[in-house]
Amino acid sequence: MTAHSHSQARGRAGPRPFWPPLAAGIALGLALLVTFLISGHGLGASGFVTRLAADVSDRVAPAATAANAYFGPFVQAGSPLAAWITWEAVGVLIGAYLGARSAGRISVQVERGPNVSRSQRFVYAFIGGALTGFGARLARGCTSGLGLSGGATLAVAGFVFLAGFFIAGFVVSMAMRRVWQ
Repeated sequence: MTAHSHSQARGRAGPRPFWPPLAAGIALGLALLVTFLISGHGLGASGFVTRLAADVSDRVAPAATAANAYFGPFVQAGSPLAAWITWEAVGVLIGAYLGARSAGRISVQVERGPNVSRSQRFVYAFIGGALTGFGARLARGCTSGLGLSGGATLAVAGFVFLAGFFIAGFVVSMAMRRVWQ
């Protein structure tokens, strides 16, 4: 059953509209404040992927992982997946699913331009995700961890990161449009 047929079954003609940007921004700011108050940490995501990689590495090659300068400290501190950020990531996935389902916006599709094949879109998404993940580790945080949480605490690094992230996104977007149009 598609999202459209689910919403018709509940008596609606289609998916609910997206939240207004101001309301979504206020809700995100309040969620960030509650996260700081409850956990003492801001929002983030890339740290979970690092901890997941450390856990997998420890399961495959425990001696090499313990000796590794990057993964070793995660393993020595206990189970990498016991960190607060793991539960935050799980909560984000559950919340995203529940929110999309309640809004009638569940669908599986590959969004792409008219001159890009599905396989090209997957390759570009993988390369972009890998580069963004690598950059997030170099910057010691992702857009939510460094940008959002860092900006909320008025950290200069958060604003520098956000400016660089948006500029890089704009430049790459313009380059990709020239290549595929």
